Amino acid sequence: MNPKTFLITGCSSGLGLAIAQAALAGGHRVIATARDRQSIAALENEGCCHLEALDITDAVQVRSVVERAQAVWGSLDVLVNNAGYGLLGAVEECGEDQIRRNLETNFFGPLNMIRAVLPILRGQGSGHIVNISAAAAISNYAGLGIYGAAKAAVELMSESLRAELAPLGIRVMLVQPGPFRTGFIARGMEKASDHIAAYDATVGRFKRTIESLDGKQPGDPARAATAILSAIESDKPPFRLALGKYANDKVRRTAAGIEAERAAWEHLGLTADFPPAS
Repeated sequence: MNPKTFLITGCSSGLGLAIAQAALAGGHRVIATARDRQSIAALENEGCCHLEALDITDAVQVRSVVERAQAVWGSLDVLVNNAGYGLLGAVEECGEDQIRRNLETNFFGPLNMIRAVLPILRGQGSGHIVNISAAAAISNYAGLGIYGAAKAAVELMSESLRAELAPLGIRVMLVQPGPFRTGFIARGMEKASDHIAAYDATVGRFKRTIESLDGKQPGDPARAATAILSAIESDKPPFRLALGKYANDKVRRTAAGIEAERAAWEHLGLTADFPPAS
């Protein structure tokens, strides 16, 4: 096996922690990061692991951490953009500051990381960028408009990155996890600052649904991490990796629904072009 150096954000719990542990167990080297370095201290005893405190919304700190990360083992091979948090509430209910903070973390944070590591990966002529997306970016729910928008922005940015970086030997992968048994619902979900009763039947219902699911999610973070590593190490890794039955079923239903609606309205959509030349 050829050990790789992983730089992983958001390693204090959940999927980030599981990916770090799986990479270390597989003999890889890991730069594990979290806002609070103490929250990931135990990882230092699990193998070749270097810890860094990191706020991904601070572009200056990001560049500094990336420079130190490369210096530890002389290379960076895999960036895993995992850090993030949810925002639950109708678009109208979310405060402006909440919206901006969520976009800063879930979109601009990964963007900061990608822009900081790209000069290193280009210089090596190799590397892998893994962006953790969400089921909300496959198709969204009432109550996750802001969070889903941030993740959708990551997905479309990743499509461009894939096209830009493929000739340079750098791969890009989007991971679309379904509901996994992590602390995301209980600890990683901010609530909207306002409450508007008109949304109780939609956003309120969704809130009750996900709260009832907490602790009973079908997804196993350890198995998810193993699947992600297997995809990274494959000869032809996927661009999109849907994790769990829920996410795979959702991708299938969403794609079918999009095509059905397109076909139903094709007769009108085709009228928008100039008439064919005679």
